[in-house]
Amino acid sequence: MSMDIILITGMSGSGKSVALHALEDAGYYCVDNLPPELLIPFVKLEEQQKEQRLAIAIDVRSANSLHLMPEQMALLRDMGMTVKSVFLDATSDTLQRRYSESRRKHPLSGGSKPQSDKALFETIEFERELLADLRERAHVIDTSLLRSAQLQTYIKTLVSAPVAQLTLVFESFGFKRGIPTDADYVFDIRMLPNPHYESALKPLTGRDAPVQDYLRQSEEFVQMQLQIEGFLRQWIPAIERDHRSYVTVAIGCTGGQHRSVFMVEQLAQSFGTRWLTLKRHRELDAI
Repeated sequence: MSMDIILITGMSGSGKSVALHALEDAGYYCVDNLPPELLIPFVKLEEQQKEQRLAIAIDVRSANSLHLMPEQMALLRDMGMTVKSVFLDATSDTLQRRYSESRRKHPLSGGSKPQSDKALFETIEFERELLADLRERAHVIDTSLLRSAQLQTYIKTLVSAPVAQLTLVFESFGFKRGIPTDADYVFDIRMLPNPHYESALKPLTGRDAPVQDYLRQSEEFVQMQLQIEGFLRQWIPAIERDHRSYVTVAIGCTGGQHRSVFMVEQLAQSFGTRWLTLKRHRELDAI
C-alpha cells in the first residue's frame, strides 16, 4: 500500500507547528525539522514499521540542504509514495509582528541579543529567498489573517481530499483586509451590485438563498461568472499539462461576505464536475 506523505514547509512563524498538530489529530505520524538528507532513509524506516501516514516539517533550519528537496520528492514518488507539499506563508510585516510579540528569535538570526526591527525584516526577506523554490513546488496557504482554528481546518480539508492530477481551490476574500498572497489568480468583482446596501440582505451571506437570488437576477453577475469560467476553462488544461498539483483562484469583493462568497460557491460547483475543487471563505471562516 502506498504511503501518504505530507511535507510541511514555509516561513518561520507562519504556523507550521499548528499545521503539524492538525495532521497529528488527523492520524498522521508527525516529525518536525527533519533534515532533507534524512528524508528518504526516514521514510524507508517508517515503511518497514508499516506506517501509512507521515507528516514531515522541513524548514530553513536546514538551509544548507534545502536544494536536495526537489530530487528527494521525485524519489519518493518513484518509490510509489503519495506526496503532497504544503507551504505556509505570511506577509513579512505579519511575521515581523509575530516575532516581536512573542519575543522569540528568528532561526536565522545570529547572536543572543534580540534583532532590531530592520535586521529582523531583512532576515525574513532572506529566508523568503532561500525558500522560494520550495514555495513554487507546493500548495501555498497564506496564514497572515488566519486564526489557528482556521488553519487547522484548511489543513485537514486539504489532506483529506483524494489524490488528483489537479486540485482547484476557490477562495473568497474582502479587499478591505488585503489580497491573499497564496492566490494564483485574483478576480475583483467589486463593481457588481452589492447586497450590502439592501437592508434585508445586509446581515446575510452569499451562502443564503435570498442573497443568491438577488445576485442571480443581475446580468452583470452572470456575465462576470461566465467570463471567469471561460478564462479558467481555457487555461486550466495548460496548467494541468505543466504538472501543477494545486491552483488557487481568489475572488474578492469589498467585505468578503456576499458577492465573492456566492461566486466561489458557483465556480466550485461548475468546475467540480471535472476537477477536484475545494472552497474557502476567508472572512466567513474567521467568524
